[in-house]
Amino acid sequence: MPRCRRVCTAGRLSIRRSSPERRPGSPPPLPPSPTARASRPLAVVRVTTRCRVDLAGGTLDIWPIGLLHAEAATVNVAIDLPVRVALARRASGWTVRQGGETIEASRAEALLDRPRTALVGLVAAEHGLAGGELELESGSPAGAGLGASSALTVALLAAFEMAETGHLQRTSGHRAAVARDLEARLMGLPTGRQDHFPAQLGGALALEHRPGEERVRRLAVDLDALGERLLVAFTGQSHFSAGNNWQVIRRRLEGDREVIARLDRIRDAARRTPAALEASDWPAVGAAMESDWEARQGLAPEIPTPAIERLLAAARAAGAWGGKACGAGGGGCIAVLAPPSARAAIEARWRELGAALLDARPTVSGLETADA
Repeated sequence: MPRCRRVCTAGRLSIRRSSPERRPGSPPPLPPSPTARASRPLAVVRVTTRCRVDLAGGTLDIWPIGLLHAEAATVNVAIDLPVRVALARRASGWTVRQGGETIEASRAEALLDRPRTALVGLVAAEHGLAGGELELESGSPAGAGLGASSALTVALLAAFEMAETGHLQRTSGHRAAVARDLEARLMGLPTGRQDHFPAQLGGALALEHRPGEERVRRLAVDLDALGERLLVAFTGQSHFSAGNNWQVIRRRLEGDREVIARLDRIRDAARRTPAALEASDWPAVGAAMESDWEARQGLAPEIPTPAIERLLAAARAAGAWGGKACGAGGGGCIAVLAPPSARAAIEARWRELGAALLDARPTVSGLETADA
C-alpha cells in the first residue's frame, strides 16, 4: 500500500484577518471575529501550539529590518514539538507550575519579579484576570532557537482569551502582534514576528515583510518528504536570541555596509526557498539554508560557536546538502537537510559529538484548544 503523505497546501493569508476557507491538510481556521460567539467564560482551558525550524530569512522579521531590504521574507516550518498551557481560573492568587517548579503569587504583578513567570505576569496583567492556576510544558529544550518562547506567548494569550469568553477573541495576526509587543516589553529589546505564525497555523510558511503588514503565505510542501530529510539537534548550549539580534539591528540601523550586504544575501536565500520547497527540490533547499548560514555567521561574532561548527561540518562530511543554526545562533539547535540515505551516519556522528537529537517532524498542526 502506498504511504500517505501530508501536503501543506498553498494559499495566501493576511494577518489582518482570518481566512474562512479551509484547505485540505491545513489547520482549522481561527475565529474571524471576537464577537462571532456569545461570551461564556471557561473554568479550565488547554491550549497547544508548535515550535518551528526557520529555514531561511531569520532576523528579517524584526521591524524595521525587513522593510529595509526589498522583497524580504522569512521561511519556516512548524514542527511537532508542542508547547502546552493549561489554565484553571480561580477567584484570586496565582500558581504556576513549569519544569517541576511551582511558584505562588498573590497578584499577577508579583509574577513579574521572577524570570520564569514574568511572561505569565505580563499576559495576566494584559487580560486583567484576578487569579488562576497554570501548568506550562514545552517539548523544546530551553534556549534551543526553535521559537518555543513565542509559542508559549501565543498559547498563553489564547488560553486567557478562552478563559474569559469561551472562544478565541483575536485573529492569528493580532495575537502575533500582541505577543511580539509583550515580548519586547519583557526583554527591553526589539523582537521578531516569524515564530508566532507557525505556532498557530502549522505547516510551511513564507512571511513576506511588507509595509503595513506581514503577509503570510502557506506553501504547498510535501511535509513527510521534508521530514525524511530534515535533521535537528541541540548543541547543549542555550542561547539568548534577543542579545544577538540587537547587535545586528544596531549595526544595520547605523548603516554598517557589511551587515547590509550580509542581510541582502540572507534575503536572497529566503527568496529562493519557497519555490524549492514546493518543487521538492531538496538539494536546493539545503543550499539555501547553507547560503543563509554563510551570510549569517558574520553578522555578530557570537553567532557561530565551536559546537555549531563541529556539528554542521560533521553533517556535511556525511552527505548533508546544507544546514544552519536555528534562530539567532550563538548556541541552541542546528538543522540540516540531507538525503535519507545519509541520516543514520549524520545522527551517529552527532551522538559522538555529544549533541541531543530531536524528533522534529514537520506538522500541519498549529494552535489547538480544548476545555474541560
